Amino acid sequence: MKHRILIKVSGEALMGNLDYGIDVSTINAIVKEIKIVAEANYEICLVIGGGNIFRGIKGASDGIDRSTSDYMGMLATVMNALSLQSCLEKSELPTRVQTAISMSQVAEPYIKRKAVRHLEKNRIVIFAAGTGNPFFSTDTAAALRASEMNCSLIIKATKVDGIYDSDPFTNKNAKLIKTLSYSEVINKNLRVMDLTAISLAKESNIPIIVTNIFKQNSLISSLNGKGNYSKIN
Repeated sequence: MKHRILIKVSGEALMGNLDYGIDVSTINAIVKEIKIVAEANYEICLVIGGGNIFRGIKGASDGIDRSTSDYMGMLATVMNALSLQSCLEKSELPTRVQTAISMSQVAEPYIKRKAVRHLEKNRIVIFAAGTGNPFFSTDTAAALRASEMNCSLIIKATKVDGIYDSDPFTNKNAKLIKTLSYSEVINKNLRVMDLTAISLAKESNIPIIVTNIFKQNSLISSLNGKGNYSKIN
């Protein structure tokens, strides 16, 4: 029986060394890691952020109301999803994009049964446009879709090896925390994912792995219980 997982990738991860936008070479590096997982007999759901293109909070501070800003951010996630889909399919990984906001010319609307059918046919499904509602992050969308798809695991793919006891970028002696409970993450406000996402994952009993997607074989290693990662359960 195949395991079904959801991988959450931040929009910022797609920038590479750019100040904003999409770096195709970075996307291709991420695709290589995803392909290794796909070839290991996993059914894969993906949720992509939009922070590399637009952030709702920034828009709100610039005088655009928060709801409008968040809808703009949802559109940014669709742009990222289409970019990732193109690179995945160039690597011979069949992919479908489903959006929480209807835009049938570029992607399918989100329909749970159809998404499940795609996964059963070994297609990667990218869920774009968040939850379709303002004030909810793509982290929350990831936890929601993972719950709806009956995923056994969420992987938060980041730029660091996992969760540390202090900032690893400023403290070279920071220690990687291997395992935490949902309650510890919530009570300590660790900001791995927003609290709504953590609470939903806890309610659905879906473990979360945090690992560095830019380290070779990090995704498959963490799935096999190897390498550097943190696990929340």
